[in-house]
Parts: sequence; structure tokens; C-alpha cells
Amino acid sequence: MPSCCSTLRKGVAASVLSLGLVSSSALADETDAKQILQAMSDYLSGEQSLSFDYDSMLEIVTTEDQKLGITASGTVTLTRPDKLRATRQGGFSDIEMVFDGETFSLLGDHAGIYTQFPAKGSIDELVDLLREEYGRPLPAADLLAGAPYEILMSEVTDVKDMGVGVIGGKVCDHLAFRTPEVDWQIWIATDGTPHPCRYVITTHTLTQGPQYVVDIRDWRDDPEIADESFAFTAPSGATGVEFEEYHKAGGELPDHYRTGESK
Repeated sequence: MPSCCSTLRKGVAASVLSLGLVSSSALADETDAKQILQAMSDYLSGEQSLSFDYDSMLEIVTTEDQKLGITASGTVTLTRPDKLRATRQGGFSDIEMVFDGETFSLLGDHAGIYTQFPAKGSIDELVDLLREEYGRPLPAADLLAGAPYEILMSEVTDVKDMGVGVIGGKVCDHLAFRTPEVDWQIWIATDGTPHPCRYVITTHTLTQGPQYVVDIRDWRDDPEIADESFAFTAPSGATGVEFEEYHKAGGELPDHYRTGESK
């Protein structure tokens, strides 16, 4: 290995060790962290309509313990209590999700197929339905709930206020939390509305601690979004199928990825 690369790796390792030694003295009041998170939650739940763009990265760990990242970008638009449209576009998938309070529609544009099923209720009920019965979590789902604070703080055993950070040029409060299975961090804008700018979930119970990262940008407080924005129209040539068939044909991992047992 070239000496420059070896030096870089040693320097990164030294920085990590130094951070481990000083992090405890850099922590601020736990109460402040909870108040900041509560203020964000109150703001989000109080907004009738909102939309944003995002970039995400889902990390996977191979059988050789190599960590790889799968990236995507998309949009989320919602009107409470029961209207939502979300997209996710990656290198091998182009997905659109539409919820009108009665029906959930899922379009796999790359595969040329779509599926629909009844989902009467609120956005909160939709999130639970997709996660528990269909294995299709919505992007940044915890932040879309009617009361994010209660969901985010569930099972939290440790709270840290890490001070400030900058995401996308915005100064943010940086908070860190720990639960028995995951660590999660959030960066909340300090100027203007207290909206989330980055959300990171680290599964510390799995080898290499894979992460799910969502960077939120172009946050918009939309005063009113027409119901027509949440109407689903299948594109010309797309075929309607049952969910099971969609799930098999419209997978969100490329063909050369194969899932196995976690270690």
C-alpha cells in the first residue's frame, strides 16, 4: 500500500481514538437535547402540509465484512392527516408511492408494474401497515408521524447534545441517542423553522454497524396542497399486479445482491 494511504488511515484512526477520549467532556445538558427534539416534533406535527427533497444511503455488510452503500434521492409531500406522495430514485429502481386516505399505490417504473391495496386511515396508520405487513418503510417515516417525539424517544436509554454542526450550509443542533438495538442522530436547523436536516440510524447490534442516512433539503412549508396532487394515475404501458408479484419483480436491490443471515 502506498505510504500516503497508510499515513491517511493512521491519521483517521488517531482522530477516532482522540474523539473517544474527549467525547464525554463535550456533552451538554440532556434536558436541552430533549427540549430541542420536542420543539422539532411540535413544529412538524403542527404543520398541516409540508414537502421536502432528500438523499439517502442504506449501508449493507457483505459476507466478507465489507460495508457498501446503496444511494437514492427522492421527494416527500404530505397533507395531514391522510395524504402522502413519495418518490425514491436509485441506480436500479424508480419508485413512486401515493396515499389518498383510502388506497395505497406503489409504482415500480423501471419494472413497468404497479400495485394497489386498501389502506384507509391516517399517515401514522399507513406507516405501521407498510412496515409491519408489507416490509416497505417510508423514507424518514419516524419524522412523518403525528407525534414524532414519542416515537423517536421510545426505548431511548442515553441522550447527548453534541452542540452544533452544519448540514447543506445550514447551522444545526446535533443530537445523539441510544437504544438497546440502534444509535440514532439528528441534526435540526437552528435558523428559521426547526426542521430536520439529517437523520442517521446505526444498527450497533449488527457487524460493522450499518447505517441508514437521510439528508433532507429544500424544506418547504406548503400552506395548501390540492387533493389532486395525491391522485394516482398509472402511466401508459404499466401493468397492475398483486403485491406479491410486485414484491418479487420490483425488488429494490440489484440482481447481484443476495440477502443472507445477519451475523
